[in-house]
Amino acid sequence: MKYSVHLQMNEKLFLRDPEQSDLGRRIVRQGILVMNEIGFEETTFRKLADRLGTKEASIYRYFENKHRLLVYMVAWYWQWLDYQVVYETNNIASPREKLERLLPILLQRTTDTPATPDDIDLRALHSVVIREASKAYLTRHVTDDNREQLFKPYKDLCGRIAGLILEFNPTYKFARSRASSLIETAHYQSFFMENLPSLTDFGGHPTDDALLAFLRHLLFSSIERG
Repeated sequence: MKYSVHLQMNEKLFLRDPEQSDLGRRIVRQGILVMNEIGFEETTFRKLADRLGTKEASIYRYFENKHRLLVYMVAWYWQWLDYQVVYETNNIASPREKLERLLPILLQRTTDTPATPDDIDLRALHSVVIREASKAYLTRHVTDDNREQLFKPYKDLCGRIAGLILEFNPTYKFARSRASSLIETAHYQSFFMENLPSLTDFGGHPTDDALLAFLRHLLFSSIERG
């Protein structure tokens, strides 16, 4: 049985809440597809407006610029991932099993839950995050954006993963660093596999079993030693 999950977004990310209108929802959903197809650099509000069959000015009523739209997409993704982690680890007693269930989530193998949205292409969004997420914070105004808590969803997700690590090994000193590096490694290795394969030991699709095995090795080889 399907049910919906409402993700509360930071109001500083938008000028008008896109989830409160049909056009706003279409801007986000089609924006994901456009950015996945042509990349952040080539994406413009004019191109997005053409896809939507609306005026460019209509999009500016919702988002200040395309960078804010990107940060919105990425923040939504981190919140969705956080929800998936909670869903997949709920009522699991074993700390090891919780971490085992976490790893496929980072590769977006686990996307079909009762609350999976029907109208958002999660695979396209996952691809956007792999390729573009670092551009959300690698800016000269990162400090100001951080002050407005635009990156809180990512911090919350890292905090949750760090909590799972500490359940497994309460004496591990680098839980947050391991959590963030685990996420980034999953994404960078996925990108390298598709675009710069000589930087990996893997081949094939980015959700290849070898990458999952590598993440498992990276995680447990460090936290088991403490």
